[in-house]
Amino acid sequence: MKKVHFISLGCPKNLVDSEIMAGTLMKDGFEIVGDESEADTVIVNTCGFVEDSKKESIQRILEMGQLKKEGKLKKLVVAGCLTQRYKTDLVNDLPEADLFVGSGEFQNINKILKENIAGNTQKSFFNLPTYLQEESTPRVNSQPRHRAYLKISEGCLKRCAFCAIPLIRGNLQSRTLKNVVNEAKLLVAGGVKELLIISHDFTDYGWDLRKKDPAAKESPLELLKALDQVEGLKWIRLLYLYPDGITKEMIDVIKNSKKIVKYFDMPLQHINNEMLKKMNRKMTREEIVEALNLIRKEIPDAVIRTQFIVGFPGETEEQFNELLEFIEEQKFDRVGCFMYSPEENTPGGKMPDQIVNSVKKKRHDKLMKLQQKISLSAHKAFIGKEIEVLVEGYSEETDLLLQGRSSQQAPDIDGVVLINSGDAEIGQMVKVKITDSMEYDLIGEIV
Repeated sequence: MKKVHFISLGCPKNLVDSEIMAGTLMKDGFEIVGDESEADTVIVNTCGFVEDSKKESIQRILEMGQLKKEGKLKKLVVAGCLTQRYKTDLVNDLPEADLFVGSGEFQNINKILKENIAGNTQKSFFNLPTYLQEESTPRVNSQPRHRAYLKISEGCLKRCAFCAIPLIRGNLQSRTLKNVVNEAKLLVAGGVKELLIISHDFTDYGWDLRKKDPAAKESPLELLKALDQVEGLKWIRLLYLYPDGITKEMIDVIKNSKKIVKYFDMPLQHINNEMLKKMNRKMTREEIVEALNLIRKEIPDAVIRTQFIVGFPGETEEQFNELLEFIEEQKFDRVGCFMYSPEENTPGGKMPDQIVNSVKKKRHDKLMKLQQKISLSAHKAFIGKEIEVLVEGYSEETDLLLQGRSSQQAPDIDGVVLINSGDAEIGQMVKVKITDSMEYDLIGEIV
């Protein structure tokens, strides 16, 4: 009963929770295996953010339940956000599962599993999600050795009308500056070259600690300055910066740092003022444009990634067209698009004028077609240039090509650089001359 396999779904923040569970179990004598067919126990760390992610989570649970019926698996554990959000429903509707562990109890997974193996019949483990990891918290980095996610806070200060995260993860809780920096040093000592800083909103980091103690040093600026001093670290990538928290001081720190990549991941969600107000985004179109102009003025080569929601309740064709025109005008480097998912117990889910799925799909496809055209045009400008690339291994398409990323590409959400000439080790940084381009990927040779 000591072999455990993890299926981690959803965002990188959930992935870090899986890594902590894995580290906690390993410290207590469990073995983590990479194939569910070798496992006695499978832990499905679920996502409960939007409808598609909920469906994926249920599907994976049912697949593992089938393995259990076939006798290839002894215990099935359902953990994470979906479990936290639908406590009673899941326990009643998923008899395949042996244990349900919410996002407020995942850190106790070793104790829960050991007691279950010893005969404890308690099936559900839920608590308020108030746990914050320490630098000493056991954790197994599931990413390639040269990169790791660094979670700086839990919960969220924002109350966007479409989002259920505060219902699942609670209010903002920031880790201390010392705690975060010490974990960063440990990760770098283990071979990490790129740290991806994650939270629900980087720009709110430390707000809760400063509210309790005005003398607290925790803030986005102080964290950036401290991480910039970590020896051996090559790239610091910031994910999830809400535009209302981007300041001239923050941009100056990023601009003058050799380690913080010039990559702004800013979820804008919409640009029409009426839609922004209904979404409770606390910003106007004019303020968003001001923030974008400030970034581009100070850092002309900055990469700006954003995401939008189409089909939010009441969105008219005119408002959607305003969004398309804005994307055409701004020519963002990266754009993601979600079809609005009405979530129960959120303001958006209770609003009238819900948009039918066929309209959402049409708007989603139209937006992404426009962005593909913009992206393809932008990538053509790279042909003939030499860029620094972090090599990550062989291509997912063919083992005849190496694959890497530039500082302008985040793992899993952006494109890659395919290398068709030259050799390099995984984790090595090399100069690549770009010879061709596609909508999302670049192609080149090591020089």
